[in-house]
Amino acid sequence: MGQKKQRLLEAKRHQSPPDGTRTSYPKEPRLEPPTTLGPQRSIYFSSLKGRPARLGSEFFDQPAVSLARAFLGQVLVRRLDDGTELRGRIVETEAYLGPEDEAAHSRGGRQTPRNRGMFMKPGTLYVYLIYGMYFCMNVSSQGDGACVLLRALEPLGGLEAMRQLRHTLRKGVAGRALKDLELCNGPSKLCQALAIDKSFDQRDLATDEAVWLERGPLGPSEPAVVAAARVGIGHAGEWALKPLRFYVQGSPWVSVVDRAAKRNTQARAKASRDEDF
Repeated sequence: MGQKKQRLLEAKRHQSPPDGTRTSYPKEPRLEPPTTLGPQRSIYFSSLKGRPARLGSEFFDQPAVSLARAFLGQVLVRRLDDGTELRGRIVETEAYLGPEDEAAHSRGGRQTPRNRGMFMKPGTLYVYLIYGMYFCMNVSSQGDGACVLLRALEPLGGLEAMRQLRHTLRKGVAGRALKDLELCNGPSKLCQALAIDKSFDQRDLATDEAVWLERGPLGPSEPAVVAAARVGIGHAGEWALKPLRFYVQGSPWVSVVDRAAKRNTQARAKASRDEDF
């Protein structure tokens, strides 16, 4: 018992002194208790090497064309009511430039209750109904009435939940099991797979708790980007031909491949490489 009391006295001498200073012992690192109790916060609110995982308002505050390109490679995340998180890497977008753009819902500067999200601060969602049954999701950018349409994702997580949602929400389609490539290769398919509907209209992608954008993983180099004409806007005259659709070259998850635009992109890349020699 005398030895036990002696050890206790020795331990007390090594405790923090009354003035609150602490003594460090390099050979025996101290494990600090957690700073907060309860469940840890999701990684999308945390930082990694000083880079925020969740992209904030400053990311969206840029012109539509540069934002459409910047979206490529970033990860869209949707948290369902049961806590399931669905994730997909953005591989295809379209830019809509605002009042001057004859293909934009904001052409001529007209504002309606339907398109109000296009005129709200950058990062605001604009979700609209097409064909009376499907939804498309856009994100506002710099400039009144300008936005970016999200056209296709490469599914990364929650694929079975995406498959079930697509099966439930598809209209008039037989119950054939969908392949992974079919889950998010189109703007309406993307919304079905992530359970995005009109209730998401005018939400802030920078702060919403059910849908947000995370910085994509940094690769050895940026992927080649194809600039092509937008899809399904034949009524828009010369604007139908402008190369305002952007997608990752070679991605099998893209909705529509423009072979001519792909050849032009490859030719420009080759010319650029030749200039380096």
